[in-house]
Amino acid sequence: MYLTKEVKAEIFAKHGGAEANTGSAEGQIALFTFRINHLTGHLKKNRHDYNTERSLVKLVGKRRSLLDYLKKKDINRYREIIKELNIRK
Repeated sequence: MYLTKEVKAEIFAKHGGAEANTGSAEGQIALFTFRINHLTGHLKKNRHDYNTERSLVKLVGKRRSLLDYLKKKDINRYREIIKELNIRK
């Protein structure tokens, strides 16, 4: 599996502040970005996998809504996470 416990813990430690802080917006955005990148690579090989394509679109929407929330809540944290993860707006 591409997303192990160790990888998840590393993502949350780097972006969420601590491994146990799985509810932070930054940590969840980073996790969604990791999953989006993985699914994008999968879809480049398997163009007709429509279920994965639908999942990817839903994930992008979830990430977008979290980014909108973060932008409303604290613009500096929003700009920092955008720059860190190379997400384009």
